[in-house]
Amino acid sequence: MIQITSRKHTQSRFTHHIGSAIAVLMLPLAAHAQTAAPRTLDEIKVIGSAENDFKADKAASPKYTEKLVDTAQSITVIKKELIQQQGAVTLTEALRNTPGVGAFFLGENGSTTTGDAIYMRGFDSSTSIYVDGVRDIGSIARDVFNIDQIDVLKGPAGTDNGRASPTGSVNLITKQATLEDAVSGSVLFGSASQKRATVDVNRVLNADKGIALRFNAVAQDSGNPARDIVNNKRWAIAPSLAFGLNSPTRIFLNYLHVDQHNTPDGGVPTVGLPGYTTPDTAAPIRTFLNGAAKVDPHGFYGSDSDYDKVKADMFTVKLEHDYSPTVKLQNISRFGRTSQDYLLTAFMGTSANLKTPVPADPSTWTLARTTRTIKDQTNEIMTNQSVATVSFDTGAFKHTMVGGLELTMEKQTNIGYVPASAGTLAPALLYAPNPASPVTGLNLTRNGTGADASVSTQSLYLFDTVKLGDKWIFNYGARMDHFNMTSDAVTILTAVTGGLPIGTLIPANLKLTDTLANGKLSALYKPTADSSVYALVASSKAPPGTNLTFSTNVNSASNPKYVPQATLTTEVGTKWDFLKQKLSLTAALYRTTVKNEVEQDPVDLQYYQTGKKRVQGVELGVTGELSRNWLVSAGYARMDTSVESGKLTTANGTNALTYTPKDAFTAWTSYTLANGLKIGGGARYVGKLLRGTDGAVGTPAWADAYWVADAMASYPVSKNVDLQFNLYNLADKDYIAAINKSGYRYSPGAPRSASLTANFRF
Repeated sequence: MIQITSRKHTQSRFTHHIGSAIAVLMLPLAAHAQTAAPRTLDEIKVIGSAENDFKADKAASPKYTEKLVDTAQSITVIKKELIQQQGAVTLTEALRNTPGVGAFFLGENGSTTTGDAIYMRGFDSSTSIYVDGVRDIGSIARDVFNIDQIDVLKGPAGTDNGRASPTGSVNLITKQATLEDAVSGSVLFGSASQKRATVDVNRVLNADKGIALRFNAVAQDSGNPARDIVNNKRWAIAPSLAFGLNSPTRIFLNYLHVDQHNTPDGGVPTVGLPGYTTPDTAAPIRTFLNGAAKVDPHGFYGSDSDYDKVKADMFTVKLEHDYSPTVKLQNISRFGRTSQDYLLTAFMGTSANLKTPVPADPSTWTLARTTRTIKDQTNEIMTNQSVATVSFDTGAFKHTMVGGLELTMEKQTNIGYVPASAGTLAPALLYAPNPASPVTGLNLTRNGTGADASVSTQSLYLFDTVKLGDKWIFNYGARMDHFNMTSDAVTILTAVTGGLPIGTLIPANLKLTDTLANGKLSALYKPTADSSVYALVASSKAPPGTNLTFSTNVNSASNPKYVPQATLTTEVGTKWDFLKQKLSLTAALYRTTVKNEVEQDPVDLQYYQTGKKRVQGVELGVTGELSRNWLVSAGYARMDTSVESGKLTTANGTNALTYTPKDAFTAWTSYTLANGLKIGGGARYVGKLLRGTDGAVGTPAWADAYWVADAMASYPVSKNVDLQFNLYNLADKDYIAAINKSGYRYSPGAPRSASLTANFRF
């Protein structure tokens, strides 16, 4: 039995006292707010909401008490109306509305990334995805049928969420029951046999008691315009029952069930792409491969036996209580369970795997399909999060204080299988792959290996927003996260080791206990009532095993003997609302430094946490209504990334971070004519993507930059029905959407395609 226990100092009484700490902290503030001497109220002016279909007024999290224009941090809010105009159906598609954020990484050599593999400002943010403020782990594609808005937080989110990506997080805000009877939905048909239907029904059950029921559902069975065979099939339901909507105490009971049965995609060979050369390193060198033709990106190199099954269940209870106009409490409890089971065929285009029996006849060339990957993983989460908001004055200072307590238990189970039980496939013809090739020996069998990991976390945080007059807003906050993580793994020997024969099962027990502290501080000045200039400094930390996976390898940052990865971000920016708060302009300059990266010393060949990476840049944004009926959402990002200390990470040796475009741009605009016809369109630009390095020979070191333009038109055929036509990739541009670490495989972008949607509402 191997046991590794962290040597860090821990606070053994943290869990015992954390509940008392939050109570002691908030009670005097609440008492002060409710017992303060009466004072003359200032004049109150009631102004109608200037919010429109694209521009949000605030972020959804209760941790952000001010309007976006008065929040000293880069936050992009993507509203459902923008998502619907573009015909986006997954989180990855919706995130195209924030520049430089996307699923650019296809996976390592032996595995393929599935679902929302989000990179943000140079780092993988896939484990920093939240639903209504609760972490949602799993390599699955999240549907947006039940989403009202998506809040994208740029910069370190450690003070807001605890362990997190160094460069931000994504929070999905779900639809809730309201006191309004309404029925809406859509039916979509499109290229590649795309078929999709949604329904959204809200009913008031008792207006006097504020009881309402909302029911959302989706069913989809769609191909992929870019690929043969690949299919996305899913259905989901999301009921929401609310009580007391017109009272100080509101209760929401929410449930989500998702069932997916997809055909996964292992990618397309990069043979023939710019930068591709022969993979041979020894004679005979097949130089004719340097000029090989590009393969058809529609070709499917997997097997008809491949599958990707996903099931998710999420039950949430949310309580909101207004003690007074100055004291509010919110509590959210959730149990969630997500399981993913897939069998996926991929490949490695090495010299040995790429055969050319007749060099002059490419129709005889073959590619071995030996990478059959099995994944059987289940994630569970139980959490209770309480947050109190208290407003009070101390002399000339007006405070809004937010304090919270979060208790969370997360579990992850991975089941191992006998590799040979995935069966074997004959090599595929490089230029004419056959997914119907018979699979020999397919009989999935568990082999007793796998890993069970769990982490319990107790978190305490406090934010204070302080207003001084009508010109200055200061914010400071701190968060403590105490966690205990264990991983019980069983591996199998693949070589004789220590006298033990091949096939011996080796158990390992890995543990880590630690307390993370994060903080942020900002100052904001308001030149006018509708503008701000701000400066921010904030930290974030990511301990080993952030994705609930430990490693015993000394070269892995997931080894529990290492200290957390530490991030510091500084940002200065400005935000301006124009046209009676209907249009928002933002600009920010930032620098993020990430240290404690694991590096090998070239002299003693030992591993130390001396590595440091940096990303800095500028982001510009405009969102809202330019004039009556004219909406716009656009953003530009320039990211300068570098390895400040440690080995270079890119395949071509450039001192930059991988899967991060240096320049990125996104824009969408729409205009509604007097007769109800709405026309819209947009474009997005993604700069060159540098891939990682792992010794692969002959593969492209990067994916080229690209532009893609889309268009939309909708028309109300009646007061209840609109027809919406979307046309994607107007110029039919060929581009690489994602590339894997070795450069053997890539995901092609969708070619020109179209969809027709009937949107109805009653």
